[in-house]
Amino acid sequence: MSSSLLSAAPAPSAAPRPSGPGAAELLDFALRSAADPELIASLPLDPEGRTWVRLDGPGGSEAWLIGWPPGTGTGWHDHAESRGAFATARGRLTEHSLSVRLPSEGWQSLHLANGLDRSRALVAGAGRAFGEHHVHEVLNESPTEHAVSVHAYYPPLPLIRRYSRSGPVLTLEQVERPADWQ
Repeated sequence: MSSSLLSAAPAPSAAPRPSGPGAAELLDFALRSAADPELIASLPLDPEGRTWVRLDGPGGSEAWLIGWPPGTGTGWHDHAESRGAFATARGRLTEHSLSVRLPSEGWQSLHLANGLDRSRALVAGAGRAFGEHHVHEVLNESPTEHAVSVHAYYPPLPLIRRYSRSGPVLTLEQVERPADWQ
């Protein structure tokens, strides 16, 4: 099924917002954790692949400390019904995102309208919060230096949808469940 996304207007939400920590509380946790040198130093770094350690997030949230070798990234994905935040502790991360809420289901491929792409650089000490169904990719574009970041999500991730992107076409490729990454 192919759809066309014509407008940047957010889609109305039929489901009530989950209780628990909001985006601001998740961002505060990520920023405070990213500023903890002992926590950041505890993460084992691998020169080839990303590493991660699960953390205790606020209010029952899911949180992760993640190491990013040079040139690594997540690929395009979303966190389903979870809101989230992340903060860079070391190095610099780049986030590419879409400035529109996509339909949460019922499509395989979307043709994106012009003007939806956003990019931001997050240096050590900077962070970002986002709402449900936020489609983005996060990259360590440095050719030589590791980056480290802290991420938090509420409710805990029910799934991650992974996408491929070719120009304006975004295609759903895979759905991962918690057992795939824990």
